[in-house]
Amino acid sequence: MSSIDRRRLKSQDAIKHAVIELLSEKNFDDITMQEISDRANVSRGTIYSHYVDKFNLIDKLIEEHINEMREICESASEMDYIEANVILFEYIKDHYLFFSTMIASKGGPYFRTHFLEFLTEEFNNIINVNTGRNRGLNEEIILQFIMSSYIGTVVWWVKNEMPYPPYVMAEQVGILLERNL
Repeated sequence: MSSIDRRRLKSQDAIKHAVIELLSEKNFDDITMQEISDRANVSRGTIYSHYVDKFNLIDKLIEEHINEMREICESASEMDYIEANVILFEYIKDHYLFFSTMIASKGGPYFRTHFLEFLTEEFNNIINVNTGRNRGLNEEIILQFIMSSYIGTVVWWVKNEMPYPPYVMAEQVGILLERNL
C-alpha cells in the first residue's frame, strides 16, 4: 500500500472518529464541517475530497457498519444462532462509541431504519410459516416481531452500557431466536 493510500485511510479514520465524538456531544444539525475538520485535525478540503457533505459522511459511516455486520452474518451463515450472535455482539461492543452515539443521538431513527433494513434481509429467508411452530402464522408479523425484539434488545444493551458480556447476550438472544424461528 502506498503512503498516499495510508494517508487517505488515516484521514478518513480521523474524520469518522471526529464526527462520532461530536455526535456524542451535540446534535447532528449543530455540527459544522469546520468542527469536524478541527476535531479530525484535517483541512475542510480533505473532508470534501472524501465526502460531499456531513450528511454523506454520516450515510457512509452507517453504511460501513451495516456492511461489516452483513459480512459477519455471511461468514456466520453455517453457525447456530448463539455462535453467530457472539460475533455480532462482539462487533457492537468493539464499536460501542458508534452504536451508543447513533442510538442516543437525534440520528437514532435514521440509523434504526438502516438497521431494520439489514435485519429484514437477514431474517426474511429464515422464517418458515409452512411447518413447525410458525405454521399458519403471518410471515410479515413474525418478521416484525423478531426485528423489533432484536433491535430493542441491542438498544437496551447499548443504552445500559452493556451490563452483560457479548457471549451472555448472544446466548440469550440465540435461544430466543431458536424458540421463535
